[in-house]
Amino acid sequence: MQNLILVVDDDTDILKVLKANLELHGFRVMTSDRWSAAEKLLSEKVPDLIILDLMLPDGNGIDICRTLRSRFPSIPVIMLTAMDKVSDKVIGLESGADDYIVKPFETLELIARIKVCLRRTMPATSNKSVIGGLAVDYRTRSVTIKGKEVTLTPKEYELLCFFISRRGEVIDRNMLRQHLWKDSQIYSWSRVIDVHIQHLRQKIEKDPADPEYILTVPGAGYRFRE
Repeated sequence: MQNLILVVDDDTDILKVLKANLELHGFRVMTSDRWSAAEKLLSEKVPDLIILDLMLPDGNGIDICRTLRSRFPSIPVIMLTAMDKVSDKVIGLESGADDYIVKPFETLELIARIKVCLRRTMPATSNKSVIGGLAVDYRTRSVTIKGKEVTLTPKEYELLCFFISRRGEVIDRNMLRQHLWKDSQIYSWSRVIDVHIQHLRQKIEKDPADPEYILTVPGAGYRFRE
């Protein structure tokens, strides 16, 4: 599947050029010239990488990057800026950015940096994940708890794999709905997500009322244990 990139920059010309070039190199692209609009996009689709301008009309890129890092710790962020001071770069990187590129820049350089960031965050080429007593074998799509196999429906298995791929992150219902049912409006009712999680907990948790793996984050969503 093609990687999805979110580009946030108040310069619409830059957005057009970046979108065209990134798509030419095989990426899917979402663009926004305001942080408020970008937040809406993030609630609908979770990108694989974010390109963020340092100076936006409705937000400071440093503060936004800190927010992104706390909300999406595993998604790489590349900062764009017109400033070329070492101190600015240091502040940008310390705020949680994975890389920093100064305008004007060569598209091929940005593409190379994107690929490096994505390689860093790709899951290990392992065919198996083991978290505590839970083990998932991706080759056979089998799931075991302390060596005992449990039977999951296709959606439960997909849900579990999504949680594992983003373990440690707070994941809201919109993200789960987007991943499991894409753009379908049939499952717009949030309770459907809760029911699937309840069923999954009953199969993998020792005590579904006091879960060890799929943790509820009040008012925010769910988080899979680190």
